[in-house]
Amino acid sequence: MLFQLTNASLFIPSISADFVIGIAAIVLLALGIYLGKGIKKEKIVEVKPISIIDEKRILSLGISPRELEVLQLISEGLSNQEIAERLFVSESTIKTHISNLFVKLDVKRRTQAVIRGKEWRIIP
Repeated sequence: MLFQLTNASLFIPSISADFVIGIAAIVLLALGIYLGKGIKKEKIVEVKPISIIDEKRILSLGISPRELEVLQLISEGLSNQEIAERLFVSESTIKTHISNLFVKLDVKRRTQAVIRGKEWRIIP
């Protein structure tokens, strides 16, 4: 195609080959932009599954709102210190809440508490 464009300049001696190539590039660029607007990209939307919290289970276990909040923050991967800073309490208070949660959920580790909380639909 490039060779044919340079031959076109031979038929019209006053037009240089560089000019013909430049015009062709502009035409192709404009055509690409025009055709590109017609192509619609699908938007990817991430939908989180709706999780229903079992309020009756929370009440039957005797989990306080603060303990539930601590369990949620544990599930987000926060450390005791980070949870304490976020809730504006001491780290020992967080440890007390976690100990209470372990008893109420009948677990021994943080990961077990999170798993149990999700299984029982206490946390999303």
